[in-house]
Amino acid sequence: MSSIIYGGQRRAWVSGVIGLSLAVLAMAVMSGSAQAIPSYARQTGFPCAQCHSALPELTPFGREFKLNGYVQGGGQGPAWAPWFPPVAGMIQAGFTHTQADMPGANQWFGPNNNFELDQMSLFYGGAIWSQQGIGAFIQGTFDGVARQFTWDNADVRWAGQGSLFGSDLTFGATLNNNPTVQDPWNSTPAWGYPFFTSGIAPSPVAATIIDGTYGEQVLGLGGYAWWNHMVYAEIAGYRTLSTNTERTLGVPSAGTNSFSGLAPYWRLAIEPSWGNNSWEFGTFGMYASVYPQRITTNGTDDITDIGLDSQYQFNGERDSVGVQAMYIHEYADYHASHALGFTSNAHDTLDTFRIKASYFYEHTYGVNVAWFNINGTSDATLYGTNNGSPNSDGWIFEVNYLPFSNGGPEFWPWLNFRVGLQYTLYNHFNGGTVNYDGAGSKASGNNTLYLYVLTAF
Repeated sequence: MSSIIYGGQRRAWVSGVIGLSLAVLAMAVMSGSAQAIPSYARQTGFPCAQCHSALPELTPFGREFKLNGYVQGGGQGPAWAPWFPPVAGMIQAGFTHTQADMPGANQWFGPNNNFELDQMSLFYGGAIWSQQGIGAFIQGTFDGVARQFTWDNADVRWAGQGSLFGSDLTFGATLNNNPTVQDPWNSTPAWGYPFFTSGIAPSPVAATIIDGTYGEQVLGLGGYAWWNHMVYAEIAGYRTLSTNTERTLGVPSAGTNSFSGLAPYWRLAIEPSWGNNSWEFGTFGMYASVYPQRITTNGTDDITDIGLDSQYQFNGERDSVGVQAMYIHEYADYHASHALGFTSNAHDTLDTFRIKASYFYEHTYGVNVAWFNINGTSDATLYGTNNGSPNSDGWIFEVNYLPFSNGGPEFWPWLNFRVGLQYTLYNHFNGGTVNYDGAGSKASGNNTLYLYVLTAF
């Protein structure tokens, strides 16, 4: 990729103002999900494997690039257009087969064996005003399953450098629309595994509020610090968007709930590294005072999520190994929802655990194995399952081929490409192994084979 800043200071200032205006406009009218986009490769001059052990998992270098505001330069644009701005596109399509038919799952698809266009995305990814440390990741997506356009993950940030106690200090601010999308590790929800999934396959009904529940429905501003390339701390606050704004931006769940005031988010992590190895462990969380379905007459629900995460990486010249684990505990006081009849219980808990291990050879051939578990208080009104339980658990197995991680074809050397064959196996689904829905359905009927192709350009 290539920086949008060229020439003298006047030209840099003008370009920076224009770039910042475009990014703010893009967030206002568009801002699922990918992070390994070719505009970063053009801007830095590095192949995708410099920042990613495998698309989209970040290496330590990739994390530094993100934390420093997406502004590092050194590359150049296409020979025919060296001024080419840091924009990119992505297409994800796939074939989905479930063990049991899914009649009525989507009006545009049959009960089984469907080919689908999962998403088409346009990105602004890179420097906005590099001299001032301002850059962005902004994604707008056409959802080929829902057949609508929506803003998607967005992270606009400013970063500066200094020192503290004789060691390097990176500090900055982030404006984003999905709690944890700004996080540099792949062990928190926004960039956690599975990275790519079928848009029409069944999925568990229960999720904590920090696990994507409010993605694209909020806007948050936070500050962060990264000390000695090892210790990370962040605090942020989120507000829900208005119903009209969400509908304008194509948010599928527009208007469902809203926050009363700011919802605070926190993050603390430490990542020691040695040789080609790094090991992160940390905590993150969020508290939200929520108006259910935006009804303000009965007070609020008070929901607290506390998470723990860890990530180990080995990034050698040939081999890459990664292990990510995440645990989230949610405690919910449903003061308002219980009074309104939306829940059976006045208090519920929900726990989510995921762990994934991967191996990639030459950043090209890879295998992933993951286990997931969702476990919580039975609440028939809230979850709508046959026995009221939200419990689901199972395995994900995946093999991948990424032919362009070390450089693309001559005509477009920044091209990225990923082919994956993924199988999801459910031991329990929405509270049971058999008859979980009262209609005789088995958890194993939701087992899903998903073959996908993703290209970023």
